[in-house]
Amino acid sequence: MDIETSLPAKIDVEAELDRLAKRYRAANGLGMNVLNLIGGSAENLLDRLPRTMRANLERATIGALQQAMRAAHSSRGMVPDQKGWLNQAVSAAMGAAGGAGGLPTALAELPVTTTLLLRVIQGVAVEHGFDPEAENVQFDCVQVFAAAGPLSGDDGADLGFLAARMTLTGKAMQAVIHRVAPRLAIVMGQKLAAQTVPVLGAVAGAATNYAYTSYYQEIAHVHFGLRKLAIDADVPQADLLKRFEARMARPAVRT
Repeated sequence: MDIETSLPAKIDVEAELDRLAKRYRAANGLGMNVLNLIGGSAENLLDRLPRTMRANLERATIGALQQAMRAAHSSRGMVPDQKGWLNQAVSAAMGAAGGAGGLPTALAELPVTTTLLLRVIQGVAVEHGFDPEAENVQFDCVQVFAAAGPLSGDDGADLGFLAARMTLTGKAMQAVIHRVAPRLAIVMGQKLAAQTVPVLGAVAGAATNYAYTSYYQEIAHVHFGLRKLAIDADVPQADLLKRFEARMARPAVRT
């Protein structure tokens, strides 16, 4: 047997980083069609929500994340991971139903959508060879939400969701939920506000849910793609992240 052919193929780390950076940038463009549909901008969407709702949004998001962690974890034994397009279709249908009744139904839909998004992220982790039952992978799945959302205008420069993990304990998981919740609350608030638009509520709900599912699906591929690349290429995670951040800091190349 030829020794050279039996060796694993050498991984082109730079090419993989370029591919993942391109995927990250593409994910951040998914919200524009939604904004064009509902009018205005992401910044003034939250003004459409009642003041009491805005004040309680972070608490509602923490509750939705905690509920989603339990539901997504327990549902894995009953419902298998689905194809990306099916996740997007189901999410869009849920958003339409949530938006049809205005803010009350949109708010009731929030934990359900959060659970679906978390299941989508877990499914991507599995695609990359990670065990969703492992505590560190569950931690990573919640961390993906720290990448904000498709209406945030994030150009990819903020990569805090790839930061080093804390000590993995139950308290640490609660800590990361509380750390992620403020950013996610703004994102989910924009989604809720979009669903309150008169007449367009159901359409805007479907569009935002589609965009959010697509966005977090792509971000999860970047997140776990980098994790896997570090393992397969035997490159320290910190070094890989610095090189990825350097790419994201450069202006995107238009083709």
